[in-house]
Amino acid sequence: MGLFGLPAADVSDEAELKRLRWRCRRGMRELDQLMLRYLDRAWPQDSEARRGVFLRLLDCEDDKLWRWFMGHDVPEDAEIAALVERIRQLPA
Repeated sequence: MGLFGLPAADVSDEAELKRLRWRCRRGMRELDQLMLRYLDRAWPQDSEARRGVFLRLLDCEDDKLWRWFMGHDVPEDAEIAALVERIRQLPA
């Protein structure tokens, strides 16, 4: 058992989600909402490969993210482009 009487895996998952939630905060409300929407709705059931693409997306610069999510530009990386479109399609 880990902290709080939870299995150790649940505790590490919670810690990871907290770190990711912090990384999703971009300082632009629109970006924050889109990133957190993915984290809340798609991350839990996504594969490790898809999660890896999201982690790469989090490493991108905010100005690029904004242009991609607003539809003004398309990422060169096909996996990131597909994820951006998927996130844009998530219901509000």
